[in-house]
Amino acid sequence: MEALSLDPLAVLRVLCGVWFLPHCIGKVRNLGPASQTFAKAGLHPARAFVVLTIVVEVLAGLGLVFNIYPEVAAALAAGVLAGASYAVLKINGFNWRWQKQGPEFMVFWAIAALLSVAGY
Repeated sequence: MEALSLDPLAVLRVLCGVWFLPHCIGKVRNLGPASQTFAKAGLHPARAFVVLTIVVEVLAGLGLVFNIYPEVAAALAAGVLAGASYAVLKINGFNWRWQKQGPEFMVFWAIAALLSVAGY
């Protein structure tokens, strides 16, 4: 059984990093619509913000998954997720729940990423 024992914080850290993959793929595949969303949130130049977000998400994701400067990676993750939370609130108004397009998932994800590296 000892071979199966995993550090729960390490698993959480890896999961927090892996979750950036579909976000990056979605933005890359839909650069135009993503840019429109960023513009609605008041982030100009929108396309530059999308590209910057992709870069930060890739760095955060790789850092968390491969344990490369995990504190920095978690800070990048929390920063980009805070920006996403701001954008969601700006576009949709204050709706906490994700079912109403609120930021609860992004806030949870940011906190989880930060807590996953708290012991380093």
